[in-house]
Amino acid sequence: MSGELIVQRPEGLYCPPGDFYIDPWRPVARAVVTHAHSDHARPGNGHYLAAAPGEGVLRARLGGISLQAVAYGETVRHHGVTLSLHPAGHVLGSAQVRLEHGGQVWVASGDYKVAPDPTCTPFEPVRCDVFITESTFGLPIYRWCPDEEVFADINTWWARNVDHGRASVLACYSFGKAQRLLAGIDPSIAPIVVHGAVRPLNEVYRAAGVALPDTLMVGEVKDKADLRRCLVICPPGAAASPWLRRFGDARTAFASGWMQVRGNRRRGGYDRGFVVSDHADWPGLHEAIAATGAQRVIVTHGSAPAMVRHLREQGLQAQAFATEYGDDVVEADLQPAEDLP
Repeated sequence: MSGELIVQRPEGLYCPPGDFYIDPWRPVARAVVTHAHSDHARPGNGHYLAAAPGEGVLRARLGGISLQAVAYGETVRHHGVTLSLHPAGHVLGSAQVRLEHGGQVWVASGDYKVAPDPTCTPFEPVRCDVFITESTFGLPIYRWCPDEEVFADINTWWARNVDHGRASVLACYSFGKAQRLLAGIDPSIAPIVVHGAVRPLNEVYRAAGVALPDTLMVGEVKDKADLRRCLVICPPGAAASPWLRRFGDARTAFASGWMQVRGNRRRGGYDRGFVVSDHADWPGLHEAIAATGAQRVIVTHGSAPAMVRHLREQGLQAQAFATEYGDDVVEADLQPAEDLP
């Protein structure tokens, strides 16, 4: 369509009047990045623009990039396009991209959640004509319980394992999910050990003013008996590696929205699954879409066909964009040297 503010190109989502890309999956000259997960923030771009709260994570993950960091709500004009970034509530520094040009307002949401989260700025609905939404959990089966219930379950599981002299290994993504779990659990139960992939991201969060409990690396645990009672926060790859042997007869769990489906836990070989997601559930997606007032919605990664069909049934203009974003971020976190057996 003529006058489109965002179109699909082989490199990613492209803004023709502004001549820049949003979360491109191929190297480009100018990239606006919604957040630092690896399927949205990739290396090799000439220049990056992102929300200031996410600067530390982006630099930690991408190194010495050319990065322009702007405050939420600050406007930038480029080739006649007025651009601003607004909180997405997904992870630290996550942002929605608002574009205004030629009398139109478009918003590209990146990834988002509407549930409260003490580790990042809450989702902010942005009024627009066209809203580009994710649909990672865009099926009616995905409905999250309140955080207080989930964290009470995690604490009970951990305390029970302590009583039986077993460590509790909680696998999760090292950026975003790990910090959210740390902010929600009860640190008085026993020591908390984090994997080497998690610790530097914790420090970035703390530097941004996010309160997290004290944690240890496995080599810093002085009392070896604590290795049989601690909570271990690590990426999924570490939970399936020889690194785990240090904790003896441990119990394992995985924290993810995918744990809503019990078969996923069984296939992963985990003892428990806790439903904790950094994405909006089915009601949250529709709450966010309705709050924009958009009459046209473009759906990206996830359950796009089901979401498009449902939105059309609600009287909205809906279509899908094919993207290369992950349905959820499955990180290939490498073990730092100090964490190798």
